[in-house]
Amino acid sequence: MAEQALINPRIVTWARHRAGLSEDSLARKLNVKNVKKVIEWESGESRPTFKQAQNIANITSIPFGYLFLPEPPQEELPIPDLRTVANRHVDEVSVDMKEIIKQVMLKQEWYRDYLIKLEEPRLPFIGKYNVNDSVFDVAQDIRDTLGVPLPQKGSWEEYHRTLIKGAEQARILVMRSGIVGNNTHRKLQVSEFRGFAISDDIAPVIFINSSDAPTARLFTLIHELAHLWIGSSGISDLEHSHAEEEKFCNAVAGEFLVPQEAFHRIWNPELGLVTNLTEINRQLHVSKLAAAKRALDCRVIDAETYWKYYRAELNAFRNQKGGKGDFNINAGAKNSKLLSSAVVAEALSGRMLLRDASNLLGIKPNNIKTYARKLAL
Repeated sequence: MAEQALINPRIVTWARHRAGLSEDSLARKLNVKNVKKVIEWESGESRPTFKQAQNIANITSIPFGYLFLPEPPQEELPIPDLRTVANRHVDEVSVDMKEIIKQVMLKQEWYRDYLIKLEEPRLPFIGKYNVNDSVFDVAQDIRDTLGVPLPQKGSWEEYHRTLIKGAEQARILVMRSGIVGNNTHRKLQVSEFRGFAISDDIAPVIFINSSDAPTARLFTLIHELAHLWIGSSGISDLEHSHAEEEKFCNAVAGEFLVPQEAFHRIWNPELGLVTNLTEINRQLHVSKLAAAKRALDCRVIDAETYWKYYRAELNAFRNQKGGKGDFNINAGAKNSKLLSSAVVAEALSGRMLLRDASNLLGIKPNNIKTYARKLAL
């Protein structure tokens, strides 16, 4: 008979709740035919084998040693949670969101140490403004720093790519993913968060949840840039924006993408919503969703109209059928080209072990050289 693991039953219950699993779903994931087994493990009537305990830890995404602790550990988010509903902070935080923040912070810490060794200067625009400053001044300063003026031609997709390139040229890591690591079964939920920023004057980071509609990610990018300009780290929802920093960053993003003067010049109250959004898209080269958000900010449409339009955009994105895409391109987005280039250069020069580069980037060691060639294109 396999040796039983002397785990703490309370930790199993805590881990299951933390992972958002019912007794039935945990039993299915463990390939345990009778859910009564899980119930007995949580009550202390029986104990799992060491192999089963290891599987519990893997499925619930906790270190194996946690199962033997006398009490569940206290877990706090390492960056401020600015998500609010009816002026109250959101208490529920998924395991996946915690994990993606942890992964991003590990990458940011490595890159920060790397830049310090190179004696790179501090970035003057981090925390340059505060929420009492002019929204117009902050929006213009972001444009000037990124070297990206209002678009005069091209599509909003091209504008989005140009902004990301400008941000990374300004030494801001921009990371984008809709899953935790490379695990396609651990999808990040847009309903939980749309992005977050880590304000740091050596190695600032923006993370964008790419499970969101592509047209919405453009607004999230500018919103998170505004966080850096006021020196504010935090997790953003954008839908329930009662926190002072969130309202300010929303206003900056709106002004950045669709200046107030241009909006009122183009918007015709005698025309329908779609016609107006199409015209703003044609003249300012921003997405129709960004134009709709600006219409909400300027109070020419109500919140119900905006969120109905947003949900339609999100559902259209989710209903699209497509492949998994190029792994190297996805890895570049997930890690940011800026971080990727630094890690690859260190690994290929021999100053960093391929194994360590692999762990940091989520790429197999024997694929590092291939990834390097893709980055150079």
